[in-house]
Amino acid sequence: MSFDKIELGRTGLMIPRVGFGAMSISGMFGPTDEETAQATLQAALDAGITFWDTANIYGMGISENIIGRFLGGKRPEDLVIATKASIVPGPPRRIDNSYDYLRAELESSLERLGLDSVDLFYAHRHDPETPPEELAETMARLIEEGLTKGYGLSEIAPYTLARAHAVHPVTAVQNEYSLWSRQPELGVIQACARLGVTFVAFSPLARGMFGEASVDPAQMKEGEFRLSNPRFTPPNYAANLAAIDGFRDWAQGKGWSVAGAALAWVLAQGDHVVPIPGTRTAAHLAEWLDAARITLSAEDLAEIDRLLPAGFAHGDRYGDGQLVAVERYC
Repeated sequence: MSFDKIELGRTGLMIPRVGFGAMSISGMFGPTDEETAQATLQAALDAGITFWDTANIYGMGISENIIGRFLGGKRPEDLVIATKASIVPGPPRRIDNSYDYLRAELESSLERLGLDSVDLFYAHRHDPETPPEELAETMARLIEEGLTKGYGLSEIAPYTLARAHAVHPVTAVQNEYSLWSRQPELGVIQACARLGVTFVAFSPLARGMFGEASVDPAQMKEGEFRLSNPRFTPPNYAANLAAIDGFRDWAQGKGWSVAGAALAWVLAQGDHVVPIPGTRTAAHLAEWLDAARITLSAEDLAEIDRLLPAGFAHGDRYGDGQLVAVERYC
């Protein structure tokens, strides 16, 4: 089965209801290699997953370079590509939403991707010192210059969306959203629906927890991103694993993959909601495809809510150092 398609914001571009997050192929969640990454990208195309999301800082250009080499200057007609910029690595980490910085970073991304333009360009974070109206004007200039067809905002609050959208329509908002990260339900998802903005849910599989087997911090290499994430540290990890194991048993008892069931739940939260799971392997990507055939009944949704009620996760979704410019409005 293939995924249904929806329009990306008001761009006229059609994207599948499940996209591909390309952070993992850069090695940020464990070692990978070019051959495996290329095979994963091919598997995504073969499955009709033609909405790809990357960023300049994913492996400091590695993700974009891999995609660029995969495409070889020949982008499939239906492939929609998004990238992001504005996070300036530290120390100290900072955010730059200026026109000069964003334009320069977008040009560098295009060079790595081997493209003349992208379909969607996000401000990866909103600098609180930059008014949303000013940021919207900057993104509108990039659209007028033909470098991107639309613009997005990431990890923002509803008020930032409303202010930016009033200056130039926002195409998409990307915030973390999954069964264990549900803050967007408190305003962003609804604001996107009202304004005709696509809501893109990143990390919809809880950074690997919603797989046939959950990821194990003991198997992660030193310095791995998740080891600084409170949900993967003691005692939080054990509590989270126990809760998710109950959901895993339930999904497998229904004859579904765990990833497919978790993605189906995200898809059920709104027709404008598009999850973008990531993976390093084609084998894990194949587990997502179950989501295309799963229709959750009212009884299914009630059981999921019983197993994993809102707020079940132990620990914050980010460590203190990762919270720079993440807009927290509740």
